[in-house]
Amino acid sequence: MPRHVGIIMDGNGRWAAARGLPRLEGHRRGAERLFEVIDACIDLGIGTLTVFAFSAENWKRPQEEVSGLFKLGEWLLRAHLSRLHRRKVRLRVIGDVASLPDFARGPLLEAVEASAGHDAFTLVVALNYGARQEAAQAARKLAEEVVAGRLRAEQIDWTVLESRLDTAGQPDPDLIIRTSGEFRLSNFLLLQSAYAEIHIAKEYWPDFGRPQLEAALDDYRSRERRFGMTGQQVQGAPPAP
Repeated sequence: MPRHVGIIMDGNGRWAAARGLPRLEGHRRGAERLFEVIDACIDLGIGTLTVFAFSAENWKRPQEEVSGLFKLGEWLLRAHLSRLHRRKVRLRVIGDVASLPDFARGPLLEAVEASAGHDAFTLVVALNYGARQEAAQAARKLAEEVVAGRLRAEQIDWTVLESRLDTAGQPDPDLIIRTSGEFRLSNFLLLQSAYAEIHIAKEYWPDFGRPQLEAALDDYRSRERRFGMTGQQVQGAPPAP
């Protein structure tokens, strides 16, 4: 079973369009579906789930849709916060949270703080997030530390860089799932997913539930994860740390 699953929740708008519904209704149905998937992950023993909720590129969408998305997210968080607390879910957020609208950022940060003591499951929400932006920000931090004399350039390796990423302190994803049949990572956890298995689900996100999650996990378990070794080495090697 993967320790960490990442999901690119794609296809809400197309799901709505196929049914003659407003795009925001597709996003609402997709957001409700997320809580079913969270419950399934907890039941199945997955420790961390990271979901791509709003990318740094999504600001290009119509303003009405963007505003509606944040209002929807704020409402859903309040509606389901007690459910997350009952299941001892720790909430984390990655991305440029400071640029979010005040009405959405405040309740979100309060929920993150309120859940800090939970340890049964970690839900990471990528909001206003882009992997390239994350990498550039980490590079700036390292450059500033070198200029300030707190770090030498030759000390910088993957471990040091990783500690400056938004995801510092959490395991890399073992499995990335993208819904709607699209074969792209779309700037999601690019550095952290170097050795992740990728599963493409044909369903739009509002139609993705526990059966589809279990199908993705079955696919994952059928893979041989070699991490640069040969198959013979993997078969005789202890589990990867």
